[in-house]
Amino acid sequence: MKKEEISILIQAQYPLIYLVTSEEERSEQAILKIVKEELKPQKRVFTWTVTNGILTVERADEPGQNRHGIQHNTTSPEAAIDWIIRQKEPGIFILKDLHPFIDSPAITRSLRDAIASFKNRQKNIILMSPIQQVPIELEKEVVVLDFPLPNMGDLNKVLNGHILTNRGRKLETDAREKLLRAALGLTKDEAEKVYRKAQVTSGRLTENEVNIVLSEKKQLIRRNGILEYIEEDETIDGVGGLEELKKWLKQRSNAFTERAREYGLPQPKGMLILGVPGCGKSLIAKTTSRLWGLPILRLDMGRVYDGSMVGRSEANLRNALKTAESISPAILFIDELDKSFAGSAGSGDSDGGTSSRIFGSFLTWMQEKKSPVFVMATANRVERLPGEFLRKGRFDEIFFVDLPTPEERQDIFTIHLGKRRGDISRFDLKQLSNMSDGFSGAEIEQAIVAAMYEAFAQDREFAQLDIIAALKATLPLSRTMQEQVTALRDWARQRARPAAASVAEYQRMEF
Repeated sequence: MKKEEISILIQAQYPLIYLVTSEEERSEQAILKIVKEELKPQKRVFTWTVTNGILTVERADEPGQNRHGIQHNTTSPEAAIDWIIRQKEPGIFILKDLHPFIDSPAITRSLRDAIASFKNRQKNIILMSPIQQVPIELEKEVVVLDFPLPNMGDLNKVLNGHILTNRGRKLETDAREKLLRAALGLTKDEAEKVYRKAQVTSGRLTENEVNIVLSEKKQLIRRNGILEYIEEDETIDGVGGLEELKKWLKQRSNAFTERAREYGLPQPKGMLILGVPGCGKSLIAKTTSRLWGLPILRLDMGRVYDGSMVGRSEANLRNALKTAESISPAILFIDELDKSFAGSAGSGDSDGGTSSRIFGSFLTWMQEKKSPVFVMATANRVERLPGEFLRKGRFDEIFFVDLPTPEERQDIFTIHLGKRRGDISRFDLKQLSNMSDGFSGAEIEQAIVAAMYEAFAQDREFAQLDIIAALKATLPLSRTMQEQVTALRDWARQRARPAAASVAEYQRMEF
């Protein structure tokens, strides 16, 4: 939401505005600033909460400090709305956290009565809540706006206030920018607390405290429970094979820089990685973070769904996406997309249509997003994915990760043996590759681990024969789920780009 938007809506006499925000003070300040600077004559501003009822805000420059005129017997929503209807003079009425009551027939009817009475009266009701919940009766009457998290300018004011309060030394431009970027995605209050923590921890606030700000920022985002910071130490070179996919990612490693914009390149939107389970889809998504130098956030779709309150799931998704956008450029990682949206088509019977609405909201966001958030999604069961995900333009590219070729299996053995033993010259990698035909990368790693456990139990070093024995004792997924893997391959041949280096090798492989 831009300040101009809400100003226009107020001046255009929109009777009901729904402002979705968890920052009551900052959003109220923005409204009061509009009243003071742009509305001539100024309107009176009132706030309502279920604890205090209706209060009058006396001055528009210091919200929260100058409230008077408590209207008695207005703590109930019905009484408050009735009081608002009876007021004859123009005014803006900010109702905070009305969402728990708004589905009540009496409240819905009262709001509709208020809207009808506001015609040509210069009165506006602003519903302020962190959760968007609009009854169907009000859908045609209300305008919904999202109040954005603080931008760099807002955070700069917070930082200046902190430095002034603590009599800190002046920051250089680069140091200031690093501290501000580190706090992007936080609310104003969260940014203030983070800067105070950095000050207390180090006794100062310089660019050296950026990591303190970032670590606290990660904790704050993790407490949200839906987005999770992923810190991956592995580099993309630690992924065996998948040379075409690696090449594609390396070509776009500078895609979010200003130089790329000046060159005329559009920002990449995202990629979908399909493939056999255990073949490195999730790992390559995580290692892209280090390759591109961007933070990676995992979106846990299971935690998005919340049946405790109508509209809560949709609010969870919106808040998660807003947070990802606020710290962009960033990578948004969704693992096993097929499970997240598998039931969206028929969700009307099972969950009241929540899955369908979540799916629609996510698709709309992917289509319309302007912020540099790159979506990396993985999937195992393509037949479960709604067709809307697979149409051209939704993702920049759809890659298919097949079972590793013989050469790729040698690379995988080299990587996993090298992690565990410095010298791997005693292993015949070609023989191990031949013995592991049909194995995924994850199954190869587990065979090595099983061999090590066997040797460790006998108090000796593990050897080639231990790995071969472990391979023979394992029935790979490609055989236990042969029909499913074959169907996935058949689908991907004509619809996805192979992630392996050789298309011919990809097409040749058969069970």
